[in-house]
Amino acid sequence: MTIAPEKDSTVTFINVFTVTQANQQRLIDLLTRATDGFVNRAPGFISATLHRSIDGTKVTMYARWRSMEDYQSMRQDPGPLPFLQEALTFATFEPGMYETVRTFKPVAKLPESSSP
Repeated sequence: MTIAPEKDSTVTFINVFTVTQANQQRLIDLLTRATDGFVNRAPGFISATLHRSIDGTKVTMYARWRSMEDYQSMRQDPGPLPFLQEALTFATFEPGMYETVRTFKPVAKLPESSSP
């Protein structure tokens, strides 16, 4: 019998910023201040993970929200706005909004059987 997975109603944002190598850490610091200072206190915020590219030219924020309405409500808060406005003075921004299709988790290995 196959059990259908429950529908995940969360919304995931994968936002990719492109910067010069000289500005990568500046952008990380800015996004960290915005998230620590405002975004992570918003109703419906689940989590965010900040990534930096090895070559120094990209910063990616992976953020999960309970619903689109919660995310939109946070966007109305004037607190994080100056951080995004500053970021856009030295970085380009490619936003992406996604829904979860499937989550893969590790599977425990079966013990190897010994031959007689």
